[in-house]
Amino acid sequence: MESLCIVGNGGVSPCQSFTRLETTNVSLRPRAQLGFGCFVRERCKDGNLVIARSGRSEVGNSKDGKFAVENEKERKGGGLILGPERDASGSVIGFNLIPPPGDGEVLKSHKDATTGGTEEAEDIEGVEKVQTRVTHSIVFVTSEAAPYSKTGGLGDVCGSLPIVLAARGHRVMVVSPRYLHGGQADKNYAGASELDCHIKVYCFGGEQEVGFFHEYREGVDWVFVDHPSYHRPGNPYGDSRGAFGDNQFRFTLLCHAACEAPLVLPLGGYTYGEKCLFLVNDWHAGLVPVLLGSKYRPYGVYKDARTILVIHNLAHQGVEPAATYTNLGLASEWYGALGWVFPTWARTHALDTGEAVNVLKGAIVTVDRILTVSKGYAWEITTVEGGYGLHELLSSRRSVLNGITNGIDICEWNPSSDKHIASNYSVDDLSGKVQCKIALQKELGLPIKPDCPLIGFIGRLDYQKGIDLIRWAIPELLEDDVQFVMLGSGDPLYEEWMRATESTYRDKFRGWVGFNIPISHKITAGADILLMPSRFEPCGLNQLYAMRYGTVPVVHGTGGLRDTVQAFDPYSKGGLGEGTGYVLFLNTLALHGFPGSS
Repeated sequence: MESLCIVGNGGVSPCQSFTRLETTNVSLRPRAQLGFGCFVRERCKDGNLVIARSGRSEVGNSKDGKFAVENEKERKGGGLILGPERDASGSVIGFNLIPPPGDGEVLKSHKDATTGGTEEAEDIEGVEKVQTRVTHSIVFVTSEAAPYSKTGGLGDVCGSLPIVLAARGHRVMVVSPRYLHGGQADKNYAGASELDCHIKVYCFGGEQEVGFFHEYREGVDWVFVDHPSYHRPGNPYGDSRGAFGDNQFRFTLLCHAACEAPLVLPLGGYTYGEKCLFLVNDWHAGLVPVLLGSKYRPYGVYKDARTILVIHNLAHQGVEPAATYTNLGLASEWYGALGWVFPTWARTHALDTGEAVNVLKGAIVTVDRILTVSKGYAWEITTVEGGYGLHELLSSRRSVLNGITNGIDICEWNPSSDKHIASNYSVDDLSGKVQCKIALQKELGLPIKPDCPLIGFIGRLDYQKGIDLIRWAIPELLEDDVQFVMLGSGDPLYEEWMRATESTYRDKFRGWVGFNIPISHKITAGADILLMPSRFEPCGLNQLYAMRYGTVPVVHGTGGLRDTVQAFDPYSKGGLGEGTGYVLFLNTLALHGFPGSS
């Protein structure tokens, strides 16, 4: 696969805004991509776009990471110009790459196509010129997006995927709350400036006013919804005392604001308009497709918009009492989309009717397509065991249900250039990995034993992640000559267990309560084995990081873990063996810890 990056007269530099293109000639060159890869982070001068195509062999030839500009004499006359596409009202809804006047091949006519100095696309090795159309305005709606906010894989994906899509030519906006916790994390929003746009949305019995902050970074419009309910200590969903009681209110505001943002925010000089593709992530953004259908389309707004629901974790569905439906700002006739009835065994008392509203159910009913973060999880959520009460509904929408495995940022997670680890290494030279292990042992105060197996765990401390299985296995496991390092936070019971276990096994166990990005990189690089005994795992990213760092993942065969980890077979390839890790099942993990523990 190839992707295009922009090459200008001064080197590689993607455009800040397509509305500011005027004079400088730039061309597009292909760049190899293996995941959420590195994309150029500089802004370009104003200019017209010219498409060029080259082969794979030219990728990465520059010593300093920037592609040299072709000699002007080598370019041919003509090329493709970026011109705006407008709707009936004159609003810009997208862009097309069109040939300049006189070119025999026309992609699409434009009354106000950009004019000025242009050059013909370069045709290398006789390959036919590529015609590219920028047709999608994509709006991500999410409760978290790294590096601004993050509690897990949702933040990682919504912080990386938009950048990749923008680099491929789409116009991308990410809409997320502006969380202020009163701590160091607040500085993440320092680059965002307040927009002179405040809107009022009707929900929860009255008008609610929200503001917007905006930062243009790496080709993406990062939009933050501002409201006092997002300004409090804790994480995006709760604090040490549990989940916030007004989460339904907080994320209802997010959904209403996300529907208005493409219509009212003049980002780069013009709005995104109505022809958008909304990617709504989990229940926090689940009201968006319902609002489009109930509030906007009856009046002819967003009639051409499409919605995709991305399910990162079906266990969280945004279920609240049925009486709260009137707070959502929806017409009464739409109650059936969100209406939910708990089974008899799940009701609290004999008079409990079990009636509730389920935001995620509403999203599943009203979206155009449904995605999960792995193929295995797409199947699991249609089963009784994995569907959490929504399996029949999801099975009925199987024709629009697909799984796409998450990707990772291969620049941030690269052992050959990682700034967080003690010694860089690669697949061609693994000598640095043992140095990372020794450095981790020193930092954590463990005995320096390069030959001792070092097992790592990184993740939330809760039932889903199988922490109870680790807890049961630790006494027997630590009878052997091994070391164990855990990083995570969550259930206070497991946090206290980690502290107590560290006191009991001072030379073998370390537990880091909390989350620390540098430490997570150091554990991934320094450990020999990464343990992931999750009871269910929609995708999982840590096993992908581990395999990239030469750390053997030992996982439970569920969801994305089963999809991404190839079970080691010692008898394949004539006894040489083949595989990327160990795939086990819960009974094996519970009874025997992990392979090789003895």
